[in-house]
Amino acid sequence: MKVALIIENSQAAKAEIIHDALSSVAGSFGHEVHHYGMYSAEDDASLTYVMNGLLAGILLNSKAADFVVTGCGTGMGSMLACNSMPGVFCGLVIDPTDAFLFSQINDGNCMSMPYAKGFGWAAELNLQDCYRKIFENEGGAGYPKERAEVMAKNRGILKDLKAASCNDMLTVLKNVDQDLLKAAVAGEKFSELFYANSQDEAISEYLRGITG
Repeated sequence: MKVALIIENSQAAKAEIIHDALSSVAGSFGHEVHHYGMYSAEDDASLTYVMNGLLAGILLNSKAADFVVTGCGTGMGSMLACNSMPGVFCGLVIDPTDAFLFSQINDGNCMSMPYAKGFGWAAELNLQDCYRKIFENEGGAGYPKERAEVMAKNRGILKDLKAASCNDMLTVLKNVDQDLLKAAVAGEKFSELFYANSQDEAISEYLRGITG
């Protein structure tokens, strides 16, 4: 699985801690981690939590990523922005129990974490434990197990509801503020990572056109 990491500007100073925790856990399960930035607080390309959502939508809808890990100070802003995108189902994960239940019940494709609120002593251990609960079990198995069938049905209904209420990703890209879109894909490694992994030529071509 390709796991994309996106870090917002207010928490960019913690990028190395977050990336190391995610890579150590995801790698142990055989997943690749693609770090889309930010990489430090001094990066030229700055990502807001709104851009996090837009970038998550691009990566998941193009299949350049199978799962997105993002966040902000509280995790709330990034979660809301991600859930505004078609095909993105993002959960707020604060502790390992959140991670386990989100994986087993909701089987989402994106998680948002608070990297300021509650980020204190041994924070990197909480990160590792959360990532482990996301990746160690097959998603959607249900909890409790006897409700797995009902939960799967509800996920399908939610997916249909979202499809009915959202435009497709290419339409979103064409309608969104183009300066916002350019800023969201301006990271120094975006082109290197995205175009090699995108499976949607229409999205790829549109982004090439706006970025030159």
